[in-house]
Amino acid sequence: MSLDGTYDGGNIFAKILRGEMPAARVFEDDHVLAFMDVFPQARGHTLVIPKHSAARNLLDEDPAVLSQVILGVQRVARAVRAALNPDGIVVTQFNGAPAGQTVYHLHFHIIPRWEGVALGRHAAGGMADPAELKVLAEQIAAQIS
Repeated sequence: MSLDGTYDGGNIFAKILRGEMPAARVFEDDHVLAFMDVFPQARGHTLVIPKHSAARNLLDEDPAVLSQVILGVQRVARAVRAALNPDGIVVTQFNGAPAGQTVYHLHFHIIPRWEGVALGRHAAGGMADPAELKVLAEQIAAQIS
């Protein structure tokens, strides 16, 4: 899919927001929802999405919404750091299929990194164990301030 297009309210993240699909939820406020990526590139890979948006990507988003989303990203990234003690954290966001975007609802990836541990491929690894994701979500959620 290109950078341009119409928002599809049937995308997986929209379904998660409506409670139609399960997710290992980490954090939620009036503006964002954070949950574990079911195809993680690393242990603790967390996604942050805007709750009230029809933006397919960063280029489509209203700056007022985006400012609240990035504050949520920072808050969750700090909790990932506190919970998992990684050596580094990647925060990334894709715009369009050629850039790696696979779900067309604006979202940010928070990916903890450890020295000597290879990073999995985006959207190409195996599905994580839901029970393990739930435990990780609880560990990270406990660190949200």
